[in-house]
Amino acid sequence: MKKYKIQQSPFVVPTTDGKLIEEHWGNSTGNSNVSIAHMVAPPDWSEPHQTPEFDEFTYIISGKKQFEIDGETVVLEKGSSILIEKGARIRYSNPFSEPCEYLAICLPAFSMELVNREEEGVY
Repeated sequence: MKKYKIQQSPFVVPTTDGKLIEEHWGNSTGNSNVSIAHMVAPPDWSEPHQTPEFDEFTYIISGKKQFEIDGETVVLEKGSSILIEKGARIRYSNPFSEPCEYLAICLPAFSMELVNREEEGVY
């Protein structure tokens, strides 16, 4: 039995906001301990605040991405990475004119049950 797996057909998460999410490893592949996803956030994209029950690492491949973390705004550019610890109140966005391509790694794996996304306007 081989002790490796190659992922050539990531699960493309259906979205309604123009964001590309290709989950290579995670709950879609039976890996609940970690998720690894390739993402592209289009210009002027954002999502509601959330308070995840997982740590999330983000590595920026191209473009810029804005993070609002517990009231502080951080902008990362190509070649930068960040760890956002579980329990932080976070809002991800791309308020810039170019798409942002990045990798996201979540420990444990991302799930809608663990993300705790707020409804718009709720604080």
